[in-house]
Amino acid sequence: MKSRPIVGAAVFTTVMETAGYRCQCEGACGSPHTKGEGRCPHEHDHYTSKHGHLVRLMAAPVDPLATDVAAARLPAGELRAWCSDCHTTAARRARKQLPPTPIDQCGLFDL
Repeated sequence: MKSRPIVGAAVFTTVMETAGYRCQCEGACGSPHTKGEGRCPHEHDHYTSKHGHLVRLMAAPVDPLATDVAAARLPAGELRAWCSDCHTTAARRARKQLPPTPIDQCGLFDL
């Protein structure tokens, strides 16, 4: 039996079964995933390598920058299986592509 979270287990299981308990990243993290033929090879409850760490996949939105509130509202069909490495790197890459924030603070701290 595969491990699963205590809360939201039904949604998690639906997402993982759809993904075949394998990370669904196809390059959003910047890796070509050549060992997985274009898809991340990390599988839930398996190790990354002989001396690697245990992989625990998460059910998260396709958009790695989605807020927790927005993610909680999504149905299982709009979630994907992500390993933490791919999700973290994809979010970092997505943040770099955002337009720069304006320097002007609209006088919020002007005296």
